[in-house]
Order: sequence, then C-alpha cells, then structure tokens
Amino acid sequence: MTQATDVARGPVETMFAADQASRNLGIELVQHGEGTAVLRMTVTPAMVNGHRIAHGGYLFMLADTAFACACNSHGPVTVAAAADIVFIAPAHEGDVLEATADERTRFGRSGIYDVTVRRIHGGPCEARATEGGGTAAGEVIAEFRGRSRSIRSTKTKESQ
Repeated sequence: MTQATDVARGPVETMFAADQASRNLGIELVQHGEGTAVLRMTVTPAMVNGHRIAHGGYLFMLADTAFACACNSHGPVTVAAAADIVFIAPAHEGDVLEATADERTRFGRSGIYDVTVRRIHGGPCEARATEGGGTAAGEVIAEFRGRSRSIRSTKTKESQ
C-alpha cells in the first residue's frame, strides 16, 4: 500500500467519494486545499443539447461540484444557500473542461466562492488557435458564484 491510501481521507475526499451524481458524469477531483478545488470533466455525447453544444445544466453541475469541494474543505458539512452562473462561451462534445473554485470570504457559517470553468482541451477554438501557433487552453466558458452555509449537524435525517 502507498502512504496516500494509509492516511485517513479528509472531508473533501470523503464527500466526493460519496458523490455518485458527479462521479457518474466522469467529473474528476484534480486537486484541493483550504477553500479551493480544481475539478475536470469531458463533455460526452450525452451532455450535448439540440444546438450541438453542452447543456448548461452539466456546466452548472461541474461548477457546483467544485464549489462544494472548496466550501467543504474546512470540515463542517456545508451546503449551497444560493448560486448563479453566467455562460460566456459554448462547450462542445469532446471538450475537456476544468472548474477552479476559490473562496472569496467566510463569515459566521456563511461563505462566498467563485468558480471559473475553462476549456483546457478540444473545441473549434483549439483548432483555430493551433493553426496560428497559439493555444486555446484556458478559454473561459462560464463564471459561477456560490453562497454557502455550514449546517449545525453533520448527520442527515436518514442517518439519525
């Protein structure tokens, strides 16, 4: 066994391991720290809408999952109180998207987090940029802001 598997998992790893919804979409936890997280997802054919672009709900879910990892990094069970997203550019089938969440502030049991979703591979912009010798990696796809609230109990109704 490696040292990493011998060490007890922290709150982010524990929460993400139990998050079937995100993991079933192929969302990966790339890295995390106090008040921050980076997650990655590839846009699959099942995520594309009738306009042949990624459905906004999937982009929201990627950003929301990054937000959840960042706001739960401190330990207490924390949930979304509110969130909104601005879609800036379309994502397409095959695009690899990365969501980076950063804590802006915490006050009492509340917090504010910003998440930027970027295309890091794929899409028509990458082909155009590569032809010109540049790269489209890092193109901003969406900006998300989440407001969190730590709950008093770490137990759900089902576990009580």
